[in-house]
Amino acid sequence: MAEQINDLLNGNVAWVNNTLKHSPDFFEVLSNGQKPQFLWIGCADSRVPATEITNALPGSIFVQRNIANMVIHTDSNLLSVVNYAVKVLKVKHIIVCGHYGCGGVQAAMSNDKFGFLDNWLMHIKDVYRTHEDELDSITDEPTRFDRFVELNIQEQVGNLAKVSWIQDEWDKGEFPHIHGWVYSLKDGLIKDLGISLNSNDGLEKVYRYKK
Repeated sequence: MAEQINDLLNGNVAWVNNTLKHSPDFFEVLSNGQKPQFLWIGCADSRVPATEITNALPGSIFVQRNIANMVIHTDSNLLSVVNYAVKVLKVKHIIVCGHYGCGGVQAAMSNDKFGFLDNWLMHIKDVYRTHEDELDSITDEPTRFDRFVELNIQEQVGNLAKVSWIQDEWDKGEFPHIHGWVYSLKDGLIKDLGISLNSNDGLEKVYRYKK
């Protein structure tokens, strides 16, 4: 076990040395502050690291991750990250990125019990209930699973659009844009689901805050 921990520490040293070899002032520049253009809300799955799969440098993506990339309006951790990203960092784009084969979505699709995790999965089950007719009409389970992943991303993008301070920013201009993406573990490619919001026009009236 100690060797596994040391592998991470040794890996850090190797990464620093390799980075300095290619960019001697990298850490000096990085330590002066961050100005990311993107907020990434992704799954906590260890196979989906935001900067690596987008070939982006540290400092370019502000990241929040949880099980199944959920946007829950009582989650103070997520809301704090979103508020800081939008109000302080002034990010231009918010990306909700899920992934095919998501264990959280698969668990929510089942009727199995997972203990404490069931409380979190309930929010994902609500997405299934919302789209039950479409999902139940898909007889092939892997295909239904993939579609559930996509619909969950769609719902979380919509949940972000309901946040009051995001609507405040839209009243001032066009940013932030909210996007829905899905990552494939099988080939490493990201699929843009064609979901992009930068106004509350598509929301039901009850969710639209006054200007």
